[in-house]
Amino acid sequence: MKLKIAIQKSGRLSEDSLKLLKECGIDFNNGLNKLKTEAYNFPLEIYFLRDDDIPQYIEDGVADIGIVGENVLLEKNKKVKTVEKLGFGKCRLSIAIPKDKSFKSIKDLNGLKIATSYSTILSKYLKQQKVKAEIHEISGSVEIAPSIGLADAICDLVSSGSTLLSNGLKEVEVILRSEAILIATKNLSKEKTALLEKLLFRIKALRSAKKNKYILLNAPNNKLDAICKILPGMKSPTILPLADKGWSSVHSVVEENQFWEIIEKLKANGAQGILVVPIEKMIV
Repeated sequence: MKLKIAIQKSGRLSEDSLKLLKECGIDFNNGLNKLKTEAYNFPLEIYFLRDDDIPQYIEDGVADIGIVGENVLLEKNKKVKTVEKLGFGKCRLSIAIPKDKSFKSIKDLNGLKIATSYSTILSKYLKQQKVKAEIHEISGSVEIAPSIGLADAICDLVSSGSTLLSNGLKEVEVILRSEAILIATKNLSKEKTALLEKLLFRIKALRSAKKNKYILLNAPNNKLDAICKILPGMKSPTILPLADKGWSSVHSVVEENQFWEIIEKLKANGAQGILVVPIEKMIV
């Protein structure tokens, strides 16, 4: 029994999807132009597909699970389950117009022609906003549509915004924020569900590790109570006596988004020699 996973053959999510599987300890050969491979040390079969095709493969049960962008899943509107957000491949689906045009609100799009590869998402959004615009669905090179007279505006994926700028466009409205997600077929067997849970266990350990830092510091014993209150940790900090009398070594885990604020408080309470170590995996 093998769990079948579909990932992007090439493109925005391909490299990070492969990296995720390998960081989960799954060993496989993804040689050039391979469309299918098997893991050596985990019951996993990997399909390399076009990202637009992955939701259909999952709905049909050809593959059990897959990694896609939320934008692709919403555009294809297939009957699958979202299992886990993966934290990479973050981008936004935005409306952009020529930079010399004015824009005050979404209502300014009334009567305009908008070129996009995401007609389903855009149509739904415009309907919610009560905007009537003409949608031109095209499969690629969306950014050049205004300059060649095909459309007045575009709706496309944006990461840094540099592509828009190089094509004389400006981003005016974000309609969706997207990241890579793990999806699954709705009819997954009991045996394959068990395999998926094993894979999810590894993925969550990796994601927890990336959100946290392991810190070690030296502190005077008379400040330990105050320092322990500052440190959240997984349960409570580990405290070990140092050879230098009156001092202890304190070990703890700190969330990335609280890191600098906590470090400042620790220093203000006498902490010294603060060492920050990345965590490879964290089981909670």
